[in-house]
Amino acid sequence: MRATKWMTFGLTLLLLASLGASPTSAAAKITLVVAEDHDFGYVRTLFRHWVDADKNGCNTRYEVLIAEATLKPAVGARCYLSGGRWKSPYDAKVFTNPTGLDIDHMVPLAEAWRSGAWAWTSAQRMEYANDMDDPRTLLAVTAGLNRSKGDKDVAQWLPPKAQCTYISNWIAVKSRFDLTVDQVEADFLITKIASCNITNVVIA
Repeated sequence: MRATKWMTFGLTLLLLASLGASPTSAAAKITLVVAEDHDFGYVRTLFRHWVDADKNGCNTRYEVLIAEATLKPAVGARCYLSGGRWKSPYDAKVFTNPTGLDIDHMVPLAEAWRSGAWAWTSAQRMEYANDMDDPRTLLAVTAGLNRSKGDKDVAQWLPPKAQCTYISNWIAVKSRFDLTVDQVEADFLITKIASCNITNVVIA
């Protein structure tokens, strides 16, 4: 369902007010459109994920693990990782074995579908599912937390730690990919922008 212009304008003003910005500031570029979720037709295979885009033997999952390691691992045959260390941003838990980590899509694939990706091409969905241009899109996190999150939006699930960072990152990813928010999500974000004192969200 296409959102009306006043819905877009209304949410933009509320976000700007919360950010303490004027309509001419950089923050004015952050526009989140309020629209009803597209709640049908999603199949995970519509988003081709964990591809080896650069043909180096490491798919996107492993590329994220390598990029986000606090101690870089050795990379062996078939991208086997050893000797690395990771810290999950969702609970600050430290890992030395990547099997305890999942790669989380900040905005889950199903939520992206509901929020506008249903209208994307297959190539656009693949690009989103494997995006490494902005490190906020894909995160190596404690597997159990990623699975408890599932396909929930920001109003339905927050990590136990770094919640304000999570909210800021959610806004950034949704804005960058022109994804919509539903009304409950919008109301939640407006409240949290104020309570978290989020004064700047950089869009990659």
